[in-house]
Amino acid sequence: MELRNLEEINLTFDELEAIRLKDKEDLTQEEAAEKMNISQPTFHRLLSSAREKIANFLVDGNSLRIEGGDYKMVGPGRGKGLGRGGQGQGRGRMGGQFSAGPGGSCVCPSCGKKVSHVAGQPCYKIKCPKCGTQMVRER
Repeated sequence: MELRNLEEINLTFDELEAIRLKDKEDLTQEEAAEKMNISQPTFHRLLSSAREKIANFLVDGNSLRIEGGDYKMVGPGRGKGLGRGGQGQGRGRMGGQFSAGPGGSCVCPSCGKKVSHVAGQPCYKIKCPKCGTQMVRER
């Protein structure tokens, strides 16, 4: 069967990250949610959705496309595509306290140093320039 004739399943980068943190890195849902700077219930919904999509992909033989979201690739890439250019769809699907949007600050939980948040780059992936601790999103 040709790929174009298969039903396509779309997995978001957030869902992929949830799978990576929980199933590959073996973090608890609470630890993984903190790393993604989202609530644990939101993390659980992402993880459940991702697992359902991956099961459909594996069992039903559908095609799988990984895309979507506001993200920034860190390090040299290997592809030739132009990427999505940070074209996120706003402040989060549910608009809760963890959907801080593109503005705001990242703050060091150890020394309190603040830096401006860069859209598409999660604060948890930034080290504090003052003490080297992993930054978190300011709430």
